[in-house]
Amino acid sequence: MSTFTKTLLAAALGFSMITAAQALPSVKILATGGTIAGTAASATQMTGYKAGDLGIQVLINAVPQMKDFADVSGEQIVKISSNNMTDSVLLKLAQRCNELLADPKVNGIVITHGTDTLEETAFFLNLTVKSKKPVVLVGAMRPATAISADGPLNLLNAVKLAADPQAVGKGVMIAMNDTINGARDTTKTNTTNVGTFRSPDAGPLGVIAAGKNIFLHEPARRHTFESQFDVSKLDALPRVDIGYSHANGDRVAIDAFVKAGAQGIVWAGTGNGSIHENEEVGAVDAIKKGVVFVRSSRVGSGVTTLSLQRWADEGMLQSGALNPQKARILLQLALTQTKDPAEIQKIFDEY
Repeated sequence: MSTFTKTLLAAALGFSMITAAQALPSVKILATGGTIAGTAASATQMTGYKAGDLGIQVLINAVPQMKDFADVSGEQIVKISSNNMTDSVLLKLAQRCNELLADPKVNGIVITHGTDTLEETAFFLNLTVKSKKPVVLVGAMRPATAISADGPLNLLNAVKLAADPQAVGKGVMIAMNDTINGARDTTKTNTTNVGTFRSPDAGPLGVIAAGKNIFLHEPARRHTFESQFDVSKLDALPRVDIGYSHANGDRVAIDAFVKAGAQGIVWAGTGNGSIHENEEVGAVDAIKKGVVFVRSSRVGSGVTTLSLQRWADEGMLQSGALNPQKARILLQLALTQTKDPAEIQKIFDEY
């Protein structure tokens, strides 16, 4: 091979490498803290650590393999343990996602998040992000300093998922423990196990196997680009509280919620959203005062359906397959558009 030919080949290879690098999808990582950014005093400490201690650039530097699949850059939104999540942070995340995804150069977003309220943030974004582009939430059950920390691989998988054209139009997803779950159907099912996120009724959207994203089905309900909710100009959300039914229940919590200014109450009832007769009296009075009352269930899976006709006649709604914490998110957003119980029930039936 002549020197001239070698030079041309080298130039061509160099050009191909540059082109390939430029062609990598652009993925933005928005960091909120959580266990994935947590630090502990020892490698064997799995609880009582400092959540959100590490900044986003530290997480990016710890997983350099991400840059083989995407042009990655990060922003620190907040540094909190997700048990301290607030409506203002939810709004900030949704608004920033919509700003970034409006840029044609951005292909997807990953959000690092604590696991305690990850499902609520994911569902909120599933209802408020106005794009088909992938938004993937990711966390960890072990702090970054732990033996066999699960955060680095979860983060790599989340970035690969956000960069994957197959993920377009799938709504907001959660990528953890080699599983792809949809935001609407996923819940935290175990206090400490790395396989905590599951979709009890719908099953996962897909799995991550041999480094590849394998989708099994599509989300069934309205989400993201199909959603009617717009939070672009909101700086607060209506107050909605959650109550919990139990033996020997009473109306004390309901009355307290109403006094505190609740516009809606989600009730985690027993069984199929059953409500104690002593709680029922308080619920009826709350409804007469204009509070929207939604029956959900404390059970953990299944659909809360129309049960006693009396409860429906009294004005109680039902949450369908949404657990109490997700029913609260949907009710908050519904109340930004209407206070008509019939219209709100239609929203629960569609989302």
